[in-house]
Amino acid sequence: TSGRQIFQPLHTLRSAEKELLPGFHQFEWQPALKNVSSSWDVGIINGLSGWTASVDDVPADTIARRFRYDVALVSALKDLEEDIMEGLRQRGLDDSTCTSGFTVVVKESCDGMGDVSEKHGSGPVVPEKAVRFSFTVMSISVRADGEEDAVTIFQEQKPNSELSCRPLCLMFVDESDHETLTAILGPVVAERKAMLESRLILSVGGLLRSFRFFFRGTGFDEKMVREMEGLEASGSTYVCTLCDSTRAEASQNMVLHSITRSHTENLERYEIWRTNPFSESAEELRDRVKGVSAKPFMETQTTLDALHCDIGNATE
Repeated sequence: TSGRQIFQPLHTLRSAEKELLPGFHQFEWQPALKNVSSSWDVGIINGLSGWTASVDDVPADTIARRFRYDVALVSALKDLEEDIMEGLRQRGLDDSTCTSGFTVVVKESCDGMGDVSEKHGSGPVVPEKAVRFSFTVMSISVRADGEEDAVTIFQEQKPNSELSCRPLCLMFVDESDHETLTAILGPVVAERKAMLESRLILSVGGLLRSFRFFFRGTGFDEKMVREMEGLEASGSTYVCTLCDSTRAEASQNMVLHSITRSHTENLERYEIWRTNPFSESAEELRDRVKGVSAKPFMETQTTLDALHCDIGNATE
């Protein structure tokens, strides 16, 4: 009656509809993420997307599905929206002044799910083991403008519950298959690395706020840490995933062990192992690289991990 145009062009209706879909949130990274596509309305993607095969990689013939890491994190934060706002209120912070300075700590976990074979199915031929990579939002804190210290506004009460653990990637693969695991989790690691150097801009409680992320790989068990860091399996002479101790040394000295391993160093050792620049025998070479046997692809935090304090558990 007012003569106002009520017929909207189709694309604006589509956008309006999308906003109403569960799990669909608009967000932005500043600066934009490197190596990650800019479309934010992404659902479940092929687990191998983002993997650029190199010459010495075996083409991975497997089925894997995952969310893009940043999309999954956004979804997790939106799920916690009420908790975040409640946390600000409880701490007496004015939410309209807290628009930046949010820090999110994420625990990453990954483990094999064992045998998942069909006993008499006739589906596609797939590996009979599965691996799941997931994450948990452990805490969210904020440093208000002009304040020195950050204030924690959300802490996960049950960090080891499956209710707070969010699956990111599911794959049919044996966790000891280093090449395939690298091919699938490599892109996840690349996305995580990109996110460390950027800030997420997301609307929470009706205002745009900026978040930084920190990742802790404390949900990997020893086998998975060894796999991702390219170390020999747990039966190795080198008992520790964090330093160069052998079993013999560990049994002599249960106390004085310093954390010496770093991802970069493991990569250098892998190159030595691969090229053998000093033309050493297999035994000498192995002694030089101290149990690095494959190309590591995931940075694990060098902190004692709750699942295995390897040296303390050295049964010798």
